[in-house]
Amino acid sequence: MDDEADPVTGGISAERLRSIIERIERLEEERKALSGDIKDIFTEAKSAGFDVKVIRQLIKIRKMEPSEVEEQETLLNIYCRAIGM
Repeated sequence: MDDEADPVTGGISAERLRSIIERIERLEEERKALSGDIKDIFTEAKSAGFDVKVIRQLIKIRKMEPSEVEEQETLLNIYCRAIGM
């Protein structure tokens, strides 16, 4: 290994560490940009008359397995009946 091309300090490859940090920083910037885009879409939905809270719930439900959705709906119905709703 060429020490000048990849200096090692305390057993740590400085170039490798720098590469990892820079990749994470780029991804964090992308995530920040995507978060802004998502916020804009929620704003668009709200201005179109949609309930953003409900849209967030729908997105959460779509990520779940069908059996999980069924279980939660069943529990919700049981709890509602238990408190007289």
